[in-house]
Amino acid sequence: MPITKRALLTATCALVAAALPAAGAFAQAAAWPTKPLRILVGFPPGSTPDMAARAIADPLGKALGQPVIVENKPGASGNIATGQVAKATDDHTLGVVINGNLTSAKMLYPDLPYDPAKDFSYISLLATAPLVLVAPADAPTGAAFFAAAKQGGAKWNYGSVGVGSVGHLGIELLKSKVPGVQAVHIPYQGNPAVVTALLSNQINMALVPPGLAVAQVSAGKLKAIGLTSGRSALAPNIPPLADAGLKDFNLEVWTALIGPASLSKGAQARLATAMGEVMKNDDVRRQMFNQGWQAVGTSAEGLKTRVAEESAIMNSIISKNGIKLQ
Repeated sequence: MPITKRALLTATCALVAAALPAAGAFAQAAAWPTKPLRILVGFPPGSTPDMAARAIADPLGKALGQPVIVENKPGASGNIATGQVAKATDDHTLGVVINGNLTSAKMLYPDLPYDPAKDFSYISLLATAPLVLVAPADAPTGAAFFAAAKQGGAKWNYGSVGVGSVGHLGIELLKSKVPGVQAVHIPYQGNPAVVTALLSNQINMALVPPGLAVAQVSAGKLKAIGLTSGRSALAPNIPPLADAGLKDFNLEVWTALIGPASLSKGAQARLATAMGEVMKNDDVRRQMFNQGWQAVGTSAEGLKTRVAEESAIMNSIISKNGIKLQ
């Protein structure tokens, strides 16, 4: 059937119209940013999310052609700064957050000033690390450890850095996978205090970062039962918990880069491209590894999927155990 001039003109106009939004987004992305960017961190200088933010700040600034400034606004386990990111409307404010800010916070904080599912633009997962299940040096290893934990009943206990922390929720998740383990939670002020309690046999187990665990385990002062993920270069001599019989258990701590939901499509597109390059930067990856993290980098969808899946698991644990902040 011959194509008329009218049909050809109509088709051409349709193609041009379809291309206009993409062209507009491209132009918007090319023009952004127009001033320095801020990365808000809800923890003090030297903290894990602070170090992650500073590792990416300079290379991200170079990729975008504008300075990237890290601002520390500690308080409420990072939720105050995260809330400020949610409310930002200047198109130049981002945030570096931890798991809990996007996964468990909504269940733990009734007055949380943001909705993790609605108030953010997800940009990229930055880095991950497994935790190490550690115990006093005289503890049994492998499956024998979990047999001892079952036998100990409620006389056994475990430590964490506080109610609702990954170390707390992680052990409760572990207990759900190993029926019969009834260990009682004891909160401490920071991981160093948890390690001290382990060294003095005040607690029977804890989940702690590899950076704290490896040195104590290598010195024979603590026993490593296993990693909460598969094998990891961060702790190459520690086996996964699956080797001790704990199947279908995977838990990591992580940091992520986010922006407010109001962040323009052009900014999101430019950030996606820039962060793809930043997370391949050897110096960035080296810095994160030396800080006890495995650099990752993901798409926005990859981060969104991770948040949704982990939220479902953590919220189930919180609800099932009636966990509440005092």
